[in-house]
Amino acid sequence: MVKLTGLKKIKTAVFISGNGSNLKNLIKFSKKKNSPISIDLIFSNTSKAKGLRFSNQFNIRKYVSSFKNYKTAEVKILNLLNKESIKFICLAGFMKILSKNFIKKFSGKIVNIHPSLLPKYKGLDTHIKAIQNKDKVAGCTVHFVTAKLDSGKIILQKEVKISKKDTYTSLAKKVLRQEHKLYPAAIKKVFN
Repeated sequence: MVKLTGLKKIKTAVFISGNGSNLKNLIKFSKKKNSPISIDLIFSNTSKAKGLRFSNQFNIRKYVSSFKNYKTAEVKILNLLNKESIKFICLAGFMKILSKNFIKKFSGKIVNIHPSLLPKYKGLDTHIKAIQNKDKVAGCTVHFVTAKLDSGKIILQKEVKISKKDTYTSLAKKVLRQEHKLYPAAIKKVFN
């Protein structure tokens, strides 16, 4: 658990690799009076991430570094996070695995949103797996990040019913709608 100090919002970085719909949602959440976080940095491992456009839209600093050399990239990111006094990290569709060393430096202060009901379907292609296995429900999970992929302590989960008509795409959309509700609720839970 991370404790709130006074009424100051916790300086937070959001790590993305794609469209940034969870990022946009978290930015809107961070602007609310009862939000425990402020988003002060957007990081991406690719300059092609569409979500980077929210940096200009909401006047938030962005930083891009490819992970061609993991060690160098992580050292640069850690230095930047330190310089910007970032105390909390939200992974939102970030498609790189952070090293044990990086996670240790932010132990208990990195959360991730994953599009399945963990521990089921860690990693990629969660909706395809759920449909192929004829599951009745899918969902999403917000969890603390540990060195083991998608295995940290679960903060909150939300189930989504799978209908017979659902495709990978329609299920992904249904789950994403719930992610947008779940992530802010999970962050509130972390700080209460």
